[in-house]
Amino acid sequence: MTILQTIPPEYIDELTGEIIYPESDGKPMAESTAHFKWITTLQGGLDALFANQTDVFVAGDLLWYPVEGQPTLCVAPDILVAFGRPKGERGCYKQWEEDNIPPQVVVEVLSKGNHTSEMLDKLAFYQTYGVQEYYLYDYLKGRFHAWHRHQGFLQPATAPPCQSPLLGVTFDIQDMQLKVFNPNGTPFLTYLEQNQQREEAMQQKNEALQQKDEALQQKNEALQQKSEALTREQLALAREQAVLAEIAQLKALLRDKGLID
Repeated sequence: MTILQTIPPEYIDELTGEIIYPESDGKPMAESTAHFKWITTLQGGLDALFANQTDVFVAGDLLWYPVEGQPTLCVAPDILVAFGRPKGERGCYKQWEEDNIPPQVVVEVLSKGNHTSEMLDKLAFYQTYGVQEYYLYDYLKGRFHAWHRHQGFLQPATAPPCQSPLLGVTFDIQDMQLKVFNPNGTPFLTYLEQNQQREEAMQQKNEALQQKDEALQQKNEALQQKSEALTREQLALAREQAVLAEIAQLKALLRDKGLID
């Protein structure tokens, strides 16, 4: 009851008295198409990277509540990654319901509306509640910052190119643009690039099938020609045999009449 008295009344269910943990902070996921593109590209790339690992949870713009009973204590990283947690739908990330495992990696894409004090508050939040790697990308200025936990504190990592120990990906700035590379060296792609890649792969597949069909058709035509040639040879042989048989019969007849030896 002591906890409930410190919680604003709008966070208490009037009927049950239970604490309400909102699943939205009322803020838009992104402030522009460019901002949205970077968030979805990073989230989509990480989703694809860990698609076959059932114990890696990746989410975007999801409210994270680190402490039970404190619904006002939360943050919504642009992207969060929690190792050791199953995939699945969530309205928010309640850490006490996740074996008390905090997101180990968070990524923020800086927007025009973000202020320095806000980002410092987020850094302090991630420091306090167990984030191991924090990445901040300012796409407007082409700047990338990284913090890795060392000796209990989030400390600035090396300038790009910078590899994530947990994710295995490499972040780099090329021509004022963020480039993210998978452990195998392939780059993260935007949704449009992924769609174009799928279309190109489908086109190549269709062309390969068409070539295979054409080759099969040519093979069938060759077999048909060979069969026709064989049939002609058989007919010619049959006619030759028939002629030889007639000659043999004629010789036998002439021989019977004593006309030939």
